[in-house]
Amino acid sequence: MGEAVNVADPMRIAALADQCVKCGLCLPHCPTYRIGRSEAESPRGRIAFAQALAHEQLAPTLALTQHLDQCLACLHCERVCPSQVRYGELIVATRALLRAPTSARRARLLAFLLARPRWLRVALRAAHLPLVSHTLRSGALRRLLRGRLRRFAQELPRLPRTSAMSVVRVAHSRGRVGVFLGCVASAVDRDVHAGAIRLLAALGYEAILPRDQGCCGALALHHGDSAAAGALGTRLRVAFDGVGTVLVSASGCFGTLRDHVFAGVANVREIHEFLDSHPQLENLRFRPLARRIALHTPCTQANVAHAVGAIDRLLRRIPQLEIAALPEQPGCCGAAGDYFLEHTAIADALRAEKLEQAQVLRPDLLVTSNVGCRVFLDNGLRQAGAPIPVVHPVALLAQQLDN
Repeated sequence: MGEAVNVADPMRIAALADQCVKCGLCLPHCPTYRIGRSEAESPRGRIAFAQALAHEQLAPTLALTQHLDQCLACLHCERVCPSQVRYGELIVATRALLRAPTSARRARLLAFLLARPRWLRVALRAAHLPLVSHTLRSGALRRLLRGRLRRFAQELPRLPRTSAMSVVRVAHSRGRVGVFLGCVASAVDRDVHAGAIRLLAALGYEAILPRDQGCCGALALHHGDSAAAGALGTRLRVAFDGVGTVLVSASGCFGTLRDHVFAGVANVREIHEFLDSHPQLENLRFRPLARRIALHTPCTQANVAHAVGAIDRLLRRIPQLEIAALPEQPGCCGAAGDYFLEHTAIADALRAEKLEQAQVLRPDLLVTSNVGCRVFLDNGLRQAGAPIPVVHPVALLAQQLDN
């Protein structure tokens, strides 16, 4: 993925769309169709649009582009499709075909910021300084801000209280594994990465944390900017050069890293799957935790990483922990990368339903394995005045580790 790839090939889009038999089995599983009950907001409707565009039977319009942009790319439709339509590939290619200069500039700006996690971490830390934070959350400033800036001020992520991460030396090393930190996750999931280092050390592994790693390129790719995604992928391959196994704790990054960035170069493993399948896991001991958790499954965890069972089995190793899984529907919490910044009405409706389901369970903790979901759900609970911490499974396991 080091070079730009012409994903916006009309012939390729037509071939992918032609696989759909229009059976409609995907409709009940689509979050945007669930909200709008409009065929245009369903996978079948969007595939029909892509098909018509590719065959030049339909001209691009603002309304058509909006219907395609409002897809969450959650891939619940792809999981249940009897024809095995590769919907994720299709929606990315169709968006690339429709990219306008303004959206291209926006995608480049986004890629520019996310490619520099150090700048991002500094900006987030500055935003959490008492005076700055108070100003950002003030009603007066929000009235002055517009669009994405106003939304970002409202959904500013909280930062975990975690000391500086350091590699833990192990006496009898089983080997070295790379730990992917990401862009936003490098600031928001620092407790997760510190927990991963501790768990890996307990299993006898030394964690490698390349200094020059950054964004995986998933957001740029989903916006149809394959050039920006390719540049980010090249940078990551250079950073992880010589590392045979790369572990990923943010499910939203997993597919891009596995299928594009490190395909044929390194073995990309979802961290819960890696831990759950390890033969030495039985040697780890965990302190009891008499708490009830609501377990949220991100779309990418269910439909791309396929590690839902591994998370459940790992958490059940904590004695006295009571686990209550959130209902599958609606399939998405509304975060979906930067979707919640752009499509606020749909995102907020999905989040409200998911949080209502969580609060019915009366949990002590809400557990989720994707950084975007963690930020969006945490802000929703905070705005609703519900004091329920949102934690990552790896951070919870490391907290209870008793080795």
